[in-house]
Amino acid sequence: MATPTSEMTDQSAPWDTKKNATPKHQLRRFMPWLGLVVLLGLIGWGLRPKPVIIETGRVTRGPLTVRVSEEGKTRVKNRYVVAAPVAGKMRRVSLKPGDEVTAGATLLTIIEPSPSPLLDPRARLQAEAAVSLREAARQQAAETLEAKRAAAVIALAERDRIRAVIRVGTISDSDRDRVEGDASIKSTEVRAAEFSLQVTDYEIAQSRAALVRPDAMGANNLVELKAPITGRVLKVMQESEIVVAAGMPILELGDPADLEIEAEILSRDAVAIRTGDSVEVEQWGGELPLKARVRRVEPAAFTKISALGVEEQRVMVLSDLVDLPAQAKPLGDRFRVEARVAIWHGEDVLSVPAGAIFREGNEWKTYRFRDGAAVLTQIEAGHSDGRQTEILSGIEAGDEVLLHPPDTVKDGSRVAKK
Repeated sequence: MATPTSEMTDQSAPWDTKKNATPKHQLRRFMPWLGLVVLLGLIGWGLRPKPVIIETGRVTRGPLTVRVSEEGKTRVKNRYVVAAPVAGKMRRVSLKPGDEVTAGATLLTIIEPSPSPLLDPRARLQAEAAVSLREAARQQAAETLEAKRAAAVIALAERDRIRAVIRVGTISDSDRDRVEGDASIKSTEVRAAEFSLQVTDYEIAQSRAALVRPDAMGANNLVELKAPITGRVLKVMQESEIVVAAGMPILELGDPADLEIEAEILSRDAVAIRTGDSVEVEQWGGELPLKARVRRVEPAAFTKISALGVEEQRVMVLSDLVDLPAQAKPLGDRFRVEARVAIWHGEDVLSVPAGAIFREGNEWKTYRFRDGAAVLTQIEAGHSDGRQTEILSGIEAGDEVLLHPPDTVKDGSRVAKK
């Protein structure tokens, strides 16, 4: 019977742990566990919250001007509406908007007055009686004038005699004053009587004119309408040849070089505006803002419906342009602009961008940027122009703050700059 060898004696089951395992075998044994640890670490690192990307701004010191911004319009300061002085047939207006006119020289149009209507017998008798009444009134006024003149002569002679007596105590001061006053009164009554006589003469001429029926087509009866000012035509209301009534508007004239700015300001903002406040006119078509000054804040407000359908009380604020540059010469009537009226100014003001502050309840707060974290800070805000806000307390000059922080940012949140 054969004897078993040592190799057969040392054989064991594959699943039995080998007592003399090499380091290589041990490394293989721990590799799955090491991989699991690394995987868990990567998952944890991936789930770790990332810093919020933000923009920052600086707290600075400098001048700050608070302005009220509102849409406005340019308009010609002095406008003249030329109306028909008489009723009749108006000839065609050849002028167009923008044409230049000269005062007393440029012919605007010609009106052929309508012929006067025929008077019936009753109307004629009434007109003739009115003439007789005015003539009698004139005779009365003339007699009254003569009487006033005679009384004035006597009063002036009395005054001259009193003045000739120069010795003290001869005439009392009260008598002297009475005579002087009476002479003055009599002279005034003479002037009043002369004016009354002139009025009566005009009334007689007016009454006689009612009896006259002029020829409407006569050469001397045409009414030439000439420009009352030197400027330009702004608008032509009646261009075609038509029959016009007395007082009907025909043209509108003005000087486009003499412009002002009108802005409809909310009444709560208009309270702080004063005459002489500086105004910046923007969005007029040029790069640099135009300078203006408030000339008038109208005392009465009016109701206006906003684009959202809200009733608002607004006040008209008028401003005069100052040192209008050559680039702004093309500005005309009713051009749209944006008026920014200064209502407060400070030379050395601690300010922060307005987008960096927000309200929580009744308190103003901001986020300061400190070592990669957002620090919630309570502040006290003052005036604001919509771009910069005055800071009264809470932060200092040079502090870096978050601009328009998103809702994900909380106190202590990790943040990173763009």
